[in-house]
Amino acid sequence: MDLRLLCPTLFFIMLSTSCNDRSVTNVTPSDTASRPGTFAYDLQFLKAHDSVIVLKSGDARVIVSPKYQAKVFTSTATGDAGPSFGWIHYKAFDGPQDPHMNAYGGENRLWLGPEGGKFSLFFPPGAKMEFANWKTPAAFDTEPWTVAAQDEQSVRLTKTMALTNYAGTALFIGIDRNITILDRAAIDSTLSLPADTAVYAVGYRTLNTLINTGAQAWTEKTGMPCLWLLDMFNPSPATTIVIPYGGDTTKPATTDYFGEIPGDRIKYEQNVLYFKADGKSRGKLGIHPHRTRPVAGSYDAQHQVLTITLFDTDTTARYLNQEWKTTRPPFSGDAVNAYNDGPLADGSQMGPFYELESVSPAAFLAPGQSQTHRHSVFHFTGPEASLDAICRKTLGVSIEKIKSSL
Repeated sequence: MDLRLLCPTLFFIMLSTSCNDRSVTNVTPSDTASRPGTFAYDLQFLKAHDSVIVLKSGDARVIVSPKYQAKVFTSTATGDAGPSFGWIHYKAFDGPQDPHMNAYGGENRLWLGPEGGKFSLFFPPGAKMEFANWKTPAAFDTEPWTVAAQDEQSVRLTKTMALTNYAGTALFIGIDRNITILDRAAIDSTLSLPADTAVYAVGYRTLNTLINTGAQAWTEKTGMPCLWLLDMFNPSPATTIVIPYGGDTTKPATTDYFGEIPGDRIKYEQNVLYFKADGKSRGKLGIHPHRTRPVAGSYDAQHQVLTITLFDTDTTARYLNQEWKTTRPPFSGDAVNAYNDGPLADGSQMGPFYELESVSPAAFLAPGQSQTHRHSVFHFTGPEASLDAICRKTLGVSIEKIKSSL
């Protein structure tokens, strides 16, 4: 069967990652804009809905959207004809707004937490924590953000918002979000990698600052928000999430956010968690703050795509619990999360996609104070031997280990 018909996005990922000839990137945008799965296709689609900003470094590209909540919608390592790495929910753009959440997609978006718990931002005070009452605040669901500054490699976006949490506290918040595409030298330096011309790469850093713009301090009594970065990517039958962790031999992860994750889809071995990310079984997990390390990733063995995320962590800080329960201690949350999409009970499905997520500590801020959370994303394609060296350096495991883990 023609893979372009079976799954266009994955076909073009396979095409660009199995060919070391740069000539594939010389195809003109007019040739590629009609081909689903390419960067040019997604750029053309998004331009029809927003004046998007494209950050560039060599053949690497990153699409940022001011209208759609300062999202990084997608990126590529190999120009317009290259594969588009971010998951985009095309159907969400033309329909009516959803009363609960408008899932436009995007390989890096900023939300505020907590989602559930005593200080939830997604449920009105006193409401039962069930889907009928759950709503993503418009400030980071549907409202546009302001471009404060931009050049070819970076953009700064801002947003002010007033939210009321589940405890009834009015929170006045400012967000300052800086997104910068990194050149190849900066990628190699950030990850301590040797130069390797056989590998194509795209990487970008987001610097996200939360500011208390009100007159009231955020305390254990009032509640407070946290920064929450979520990355949505395209899955394949051979994609595995990899999360290193530290600490003792006790279970490092919360694995029952949406019911317990089946044992054949998750594995712990030598302080590394492996989680199947095929978009076929809905499940979410979180790593306890005292066990977290500042790195996570995934490997798509079918298309030879290695993804690495770096983020700030603080093993001594308090993180907000985000479960839809008010009975759990409010500062018993996870610092790193991963999600695999799958069908709901009625057979419907938003994706498929999978997510890597990082969360900042609870923001105990006095008026005028701020808290910053850094989160960076890198994609690598090329020969598996070269990817193996990057994987060992960043995640501490071999490609072969990942492929045989589940």
